[in-house]
Amino acid sequence: MKLCRVGAPGQEKPALVDDQGRLRDLSAVLPDIDGSALSAAGLAKLAAISATNLPLIEDKPRYGVPVANASKFICIGLNYSEHAAESGLPIPSEPIVFFKANSAICGPNDDTIQPLNSTKLDWEVELGVVIGALARNVPEEKALDFVAGYCVVNDVSERAFQMQSSQWDKGKGCDTFGPAGPWLVTKDEVPDPQALPMSLSVNGRRMQDGNTRTMIFGVKAIISYVSRYMTLMPGDIIATGTPSGVGMGQKPEPVWLKPGDVVELGIEGLGTQRQHVVSYR
Repeated sequence: MKLCRVGAPGQEKPALVDDQGRLRDLSAVLPDIDGSALSAAGLAKLAAISATNLPLIEDKPRYGVPVANASKFICIGLNYSEHAAESGLPIPSEPIVFFKANSAICGPNDDTIQPLNSTKLDWEVELGVVIGALARNVPEEKALDFVAGYCVVNDVSERAFQMQSSQWDKGKGCDTFGPAGPWLVTKDEVPDPQALPMSLSVNGRRMQDGNTRTMIFGVKAIISYVSRYMTLMPGDIIATGTPSGVGMGQKPEPVWLKPGDVVELGIEGLGTQRQHVVSYR
């Protein structure tokens, strides 16, 4: 299933994408797509519903974040060796974990707002993993049992803020720095999360081309590792790192986003995003 939330910010309603690519309203079936809806029982209930019995959404609404009220937005840094190299940093010996503020999470096509005093605004296409069951000290071989589905994430970053200290959060957690969606694709439709082509373009120029198979730490390893240190809750989002091609790594000089730029990104089978960069206002 492709599950999504559509409507104005703060007024999104649950929906799904049917086999013909049309939006269907889920409002009569459940109040929202949140952690409780993403449990095994909740997804089984949704899978049993005939999409043809759901009302069509005829207009072209705004897509919101595909899962509501995530308790955590967890990110993994330097998880592709070529990205670590272009960043001038060593390949990590274990996953690097940091967080985005929940206020950074936004819809997949919402504007990216350049913060005040920002000079090095950057992009990162990433596979997002959405947790579907409470996970604590999960063995790696069972990690995918705790996944509800997957989505596209842009780990928008302000490198000047990020590199001011050893903690990355303030360069990663600004408002609009966590576009997610357009939909959550349930794990039954993604047989191998380590075989997904991904790409990102800026103003029509391809900047990133990668594949999740080249992760240093795969999805199973990430879930197992993070669950040792914190309880993962249904609805939590984990962004799993980006391949090479970020603005910071461009040669001979870095390339930074500026107001007026358009960023387009996607992962095969999980949809696409499009963001306009705008000034803080």
